[in-house]
Amino acid sequence: MADMRIDKWLWAARFFKTRALASKACELGRIESNGVRAKAAREVRVGDMLRVKNEAGDFHLEVLVLSEVRGPAAVAQTLYRETNESRELQVKAAEERKEMLRLGAVTEGKPSKRDRQELNRLRGRIHRF
Repeated sequence: MADMRIDKWLWAARFFKTRALASKACELGRIESNGVRAKAAREVRVGDMLRVKNEAGDFHLEVLVLSEVRGPAAVAQTLYRETNESRELQVKAAEERKEMLRLGAVTEGKPSKRDRQELNRLRGRIHRF
């Protein structure tokens, strides 16, 4: 197998629960292949660099193996290698989530103006006009 559809590979690698969700992410521009926005039918090959944005985060990866079968998570993780930059972003995002919970940020509903200001301060997005 030399290449396969990117939506099918994303589903097999467990980035999305269904192929339909993977196709929708491609449609919305959340998937890039070698720096170019990828459509669902784009062919993915071993060695391609992908950028995947989903609810779990923003991943930068290299395709190692192609698989048309969705297997266990342990097997799915062998299909790709995450870059060091991506791992650092994941750790930073996890720390932000922990800090927000520690500060007592609202976990349900729309944040108040004060909560939003605290979140922006935490993320380093202080804007003064």
